[in-house]
Amino acid sequence: MASNLVIVESPAKAKTIKQYLGKSYSVMASFGHVRDLPKSQLGIDIEHNFEPKYITIRGKGDLLAKLKKAAKESKKIYLATDPDREGEAISWHLAQLLGIDETEKCRITFNEITKTAVKNAITEPRAVDRDLVDAQQARRVLDRIVGYKISPILWKKVKKGLSAGRVQSVTCKLICDREQEIENFVAEEYWLIEAKLSDGKAKVSFVADFYGKNGKKIKLTNQTEVEKVLANLQSADFVVDSVKEAEKKRNPSPPFITSTLQQEASRKLGFTVKRTMLAAQNLYEGVAVPGHGTVGLITYMRTDSLRISKEAVAEARAYIGEQFGKEYLPHTARIYKTRNTAQDAHEAIRPTDVSLTPALLKGALTPDMYKLYKLIWERFVACQMESAVYNMVNVDIHAGQYVFKASGSQMKFKGFMVLYVEGTDEENTEKNAKLPPLSAGDKLICAGIENTQHFTQPPPRYTEATLIKALEEKGIGRPSTYAPTITTITSRGYVSRDKKQLVPTELGQVVTDIMSDYFANIVDVAFTANMEKELDSIEDGDMDWMNIIRKFYGPFQEHLQKAEKELDKIKVADEVSDVICEKCGRNMVYKMGRFGKFLACPGFPECRNAKPIVKETGAICPKCKGRILEKKSQRGKKYFGCENNPRCDFMTWDTPVATETCPKCGGLLLKKAGKAKKIVCSSENCEYEKKL
Repeated sequence: MASNLVIVESPAKAKTIKQYLGKSYSVMASFGHVRDLPKSQLGIDIEHNFEPKYITIRGKGDLLAKLKKAAKESKKIYLATDPDREGEAISWHLAQLLGIDETEKCRITFNEITKTAVKNAITEPRAVDRDLVDAQQARRVLDRIVGYKISPILWKKVKKGLSAGRVQSVTCKLICDREQEIENFVAEEYWLIEAKLSDGKAKVSFVADFYGKNGKKIKLTNQTEVEKVLANLQSADFVVDSVKEAEKKRNPSPPFITSTLQQEASRKLGFTVKRTMLAAQNLYEGVAVPGHGTVGLITYMRTDSLRISKEAVAEARAYIGEQFGKEYLPHTARIYKTRNTAQDAHEAIRPTDVSLTPALLKGALTPDMYKLYKLIWERFVACQMESAVYNMVNVDIHAGQYVFKASGSQMKFKGFMVLYVEGTDEENTEKNAKLPPLSAGDKLICAGIENTQHFTQPPPRYTEATLIKALEEKGIGRPSTYAPTITTITSRGYVSRDKKQLVPTELGQVVTDIMSDYFANIVDVAFTANMEKELDSIEDGDMDWMNIIRKFYGPFQEHLQKAEKELDKIKVADEVSDVICEKCGRNMVYKMGRFGKFLACPGFPECRNAKPIVKETGAICPKCKGRILEKKSQRGKKYFGCENNPRCDFMTWDTPVATETCPKCGGLLLKKAGKAKKIVCSSENCEYEKKL
């Protein structure tokens, strides 16, 4: 019988760890937290040092009984929950419930779930870190006070089901403030002039941009100014004034941390933050790989450290030398500096074994896990590769008094870019045309001059990627909070998605205005960022958590009383749809429920009609001639299915084409999902396809 008990959070993690330890170890899962604050009440004793009142989570009684029984029968208990504040708190709660002395060396942590890491951790147990636990308690208590004290005011003054939160409210305000910037933006006119030139020798044409006059940059703001320039250019000769050539290096991006992984997965894979973290969690906890057993494929995915172990760097460099050649390997390993505010307890996110390539694992992973693993693996290997090298050419051209500029670049050595190039949030407008060989004094042939009118653009709305970047830069939240924060503000109906953009709803704006008027500190970026620093100082053992709560609560209580007294009832109108209620004839309205938006009759309670939102595609089902509707899977992924489901089983991930049918067989055409960029026939017996 096992004499040692190891407790982790998840069954997947338990399964992976079990195979690394011998028969003398039993591994059990707590399924996350086993104890928490009660949902039905505040659960914090305000009068007695903000003491939390923890209770066993409903439904965890039987599990806890099994853990207690196993603990009594074991000589040694190891608490092996995740290596962060939340994981430390789960271990502390388990120690309390199982009667383990928290000063006893019962806590083990590992940054990756591999045989070596797990076995090393077992040999180096430590006591539960109370500073880490207190930092988690402080965050939990703060968030509970803010949520449970402000939310009832919103229910009473606006409508039921609303919530406020310490991090969610400031995040929502960022999105609302950006919308205000866009609405207040005043576009400014500007003009561009381009000259199409050639060298007269090789007759290679290129484009030069108008820069200014007599060496000074000029911004053209109206057509009159443009016409004056064009008139003077009619008789001007275009002559090369100077040619500057330089070699430019581009270094690889550092390995992923939580925020950059979430941003890149959004940009390159179109993943939501929630989807990214779910796939990362599965990769971390372990996957059955043929020939290797169950393996944890990546290091811990909640981290803001860029540190990489020497062993991992050596492994990556050996792989690069072997697979790409020595010219792709820098003379010394690349070391990335972590920013000062980061917690350096973990490594960056990397594969646990570089030899387990994405191609090797494709059959063992789900599509989401494969795409994310490929992203992590390529980014990590690339971060240790040689820089890319470009030959850059910048040319100044005189046309009378005016100056035009042209630039070109040519890849000399791809370096890390043979494997990986980081995505960007902005559209790349750089012109990197290949220029002909030019020298100072060369007279150029002008084949034409074009002028175009433009207007300055407002700042773009946030996407999940740019929002996470902003939260990180402003010091709001921590790696573990980004995903739940974005999920909360969208599920509550404060923010909606327009393709990738995050747009505040009327409800979101109303709640943000209330928070700004009565709880300015809660939605203040500097205040929230400073609170994060204070939570970090608790973790470092420099501050007492109860003192921080006490300092916060006094002014907060005054704001609560003021809001309760002064705030008038606010009516937020429901968005009206064009769907007619078949029971009473009213136009149905959009409501927000547990599972997102739905249609409801505004005549409630007299008329209780409600139904899901149906998105028609206009296409006809090839099996039963029913309507094809846009639907969502349980994981939120868009697909298309017949309205007569379950009687008709037609479904597809590809977008049905409603405007035309197959010219070969008359069947339904589908626009392929992903990067295929083509239209195909849905019939298995028809091979028709055309490129888009």
